[in-house]
Amino acid sequence: MFTECVPNSITSLATADIRFPTSASLDGSDAMNRDPDYSAAYVVLGTDASDGLEGHALAFTIGRGNDVQVAAIEALRGHIVGRDIEELLDDMGATWRLLVHDSQLRWLGPEKGVMHMAIGAVINALWDLKAKRAALPLWQLLARMTPEELADLVDYRYLSDALTRDEAVALLETTAAGRAEREAIILREGYPAYTTTPGWLGYSDEKLARLCREAIADGYPQIKLKVGANLADDVRRMRIARQVCGPDFPIAIDANQRWDVATAIEWIGVLSEFRPAWVEEPTSPDDVLGHAAIARAVAPIPVATGEHAQNRVIVKQFLQAGGLQVLQIDAARVGGVNENIAHLLLAAKFGVRVCPHAGGVGLCEAVQHLSMFDFVAVSGTMEDRLIEFVDHLHEHFVVPTVVAGGRYLAPTAPGAGMEMHAASIESYRHPVPVPA
Repeated sequence: MFTECVPNSITSLATADIRFPTSASLDGSDAMNRDPDYSAAYVVLGTDASDGLEGHALAFTIGRGNDVQVAAIEALRGHIVGRDIEELLDDMGATWRLLVHDSQLRWLGPEKGVMHMAIGAVINALWDLKAKRAALPLWQLLARMTPEELADLVDYRYLSDALTRDEAVALLETTAAGRAEREAIILREGYPAYTTTPGWLGYSDEKLARLCREAIADGYPQIKLKVGANLADDVRRMRIARQVCGPDFPIAIDANQRWDVATAIEWIGVLSEFRPAWVEEPTSPDDVLGHAAIARAVAPIPVATGEHAQNRVIVKQFLQAGGLQVLQIDAARVGGVNENIAHLLLAAKFGVRVCPHAGGVGLCEAVQHLSMFDFVAVSGTMEDRLIEFVDHLHEHFVVPTVVAGGRYLAPTAPGAGMEMHAASIESYRHPVPVPA
């Protein structure tokens, strides 16, 4: 591992434990997470390059998990500090393997959990730096890479029974001809969004109804409600949402892993009268066969999951088993941009739509790049696809998400979107700074 810096190298890896007191207003509350404090284990990669650019990214937690997550990011310092910038950025597939294949750290997963999320944060920070050096937003940087360059970002170990590098190249070549046209569409029209803002479990019925009305007025084509704590409450809240939104407006539901398989099937059966657009995380995010059983039992209601899918292997298995009909990638859960490209390619191979998880701290800012890249260079479609939007904490980001008329407007500033204002980092750093 490198400790002494050479010219044109990564000179520092700095971390910050940032926590927002969202539990006070019950923003983010659901059946499993009653009092989340939206938090970021934040990383900044500094260099000695003359352009003065830095790479910024984060791993998202909901509070005390930051104690562990920041330590995991710190454990990667020796792999990055002192490395030549060009070598790291020119071959991001090799850089991904450099971090993931440290056997002593990999043992803590392998390739899942806190250590893998830490790797994802560092990988995303490097992509942020690469995009800034190219003077492009991440989605455009990726969308302008060749099929071969994109395919080489993915580690196909454990995937070859479902997706090989040759298949990935072939998939990417099918959409290569229309990239410029689709890039223009994204810049002109943006990407469809749906909102979870009305649906937090801790909100009153009055607030739910008001926020449903506001979501429709703001042009969102779908909303999502949290369910799973109490069936009678869920029926009442779904009825309110249906009355406000009308009989045909799409309303998704999200159980946040609350149920066993049999309970999920029974509960969804009761809520089926409200025709959910999908049911999200009905059981453990690791239970591939359980999700497949639920999907068969509740069809034609689609099952959505993926925000807690720990790596490309479990995503592959969900797709092979028919355990999901909507894949919800997450920008900060897995091994960064590289692994999410694997997920997008797998979804394209299996013909499954992708509707990412967002909200949190910086997740909207980050995942929009992946969906826009997917439209331009992978799937070539936005049909029946949406990015989640939650109107929290965007003011803390240098390039905040902009949603208008129910659509994400394409970011045009260079970078990957996770850079926070220095003042926000200091104001919400944990422990709370003591005034001088």
